[in-house]
Amino acid sequence: MSAYKRVIALLSIYLCSLLLVAVPASAQISGAAVSMTCAPGQIQVEVKPGATLTGYTTCTVTNPTTYVEKVNIQVTSDGLATAAPGDLYVGAGQEVDFQVVVRANPYMQMQSRQLTVSADVQELNNLPPPNPASSSVNALINIMQFSIVQVEAVEPFVQLMPKTDKNFQFKVYNFGNQIDRMKIGVTQNTRDSLEEAGFTVNLPQTVVTIEPNTAPETARIMVRTPKNQGWSDAYHVLEFYAESEFACQNSGCNTESQMITVYVRGVYLPGFEVVPSLAMIALAGAAIGRRHLNNEEDDLEWRDAAPGL
Repeated sequence: MSAYKRVIALLSIYLCSLLLVAVPASAQISGAAVSMTCAPGQIQVEVKPGATLTGYTTCTVTNPTTYVEKVNIQVTSDGLATAAPGDLYVGAGQEVDFQVVVRANPYMQMQSRQLTVSADVQELNNLPPPNPASSSVNALINIMQFSIVQVEAVEPFVQLMPKTDKNFQFKVYNFGNQIDRMKIGVTQNTRDSLEEAGFTVNLPQTVVTIEPNTAPETARIMVRTPKNQGWSDAYHVLEFYAESEFACQNSGCNTESQMITVYVRGVYLPGFEVVPSLAMIALAGAAIGRRHLNNEEDDLEWRDAAPGL
């Protein structure tokens, strides 16, 4: 073989060896890639009094390449505060989990907001990636409903005569974070006690719907006092209540009540009460009797002084 052919053969072998090394390397350096998933897709956040005000979702970042990737995490939460790692290092063919924590404001109105989590590859084996690679996930933040009921009596104490009609008024407030239906009425115990005493109790309305944190709804209880009260006064109690329909259907009934006192006067002489009147009559009788006795004594003394008359 000539020297020329020998040089050509050696060059060919050398070039082939370079190709055997270069081709796999070029196949492996295909570029950066990343994928991400988050669960749950809906984050429930309680904002009622005493709640933690937080919720979270767990995200998983996967690196399908054969290189170590530095991944930057960005979170947007439609105005709510969040906590999440800024950067992650994910090994070749590995995955890393992290949590995104959302914090709401106390007593927020019931609503839904969007959460977006993004993962962007910043480095590939400590070098800038040859291509952009990112993944993002959308989730919902649900601000949960809660109920707070408050009841106020317009007239906590009322004095009435027998057989008198009266409309008692109560203010019902919804201090929750969503519109709520309230069941209203008189507690069964006080209603039974009033009717046994001769009262008549009627409710023109048993349910009211109230917007949150607005003016209260006024509930009315129609009452007629007993026809025959007798000679003595009597005190009675009427207990009004309001109950959240939402609470009863979800977390347990939320009921608030307010008691009022109904003072029913007895039957008296016109302008006088029984005991004072009887006392006055007794005093008047004693005075008349004493005067009559004094007159008799005066007559006896006068006759003793003039026996001939």
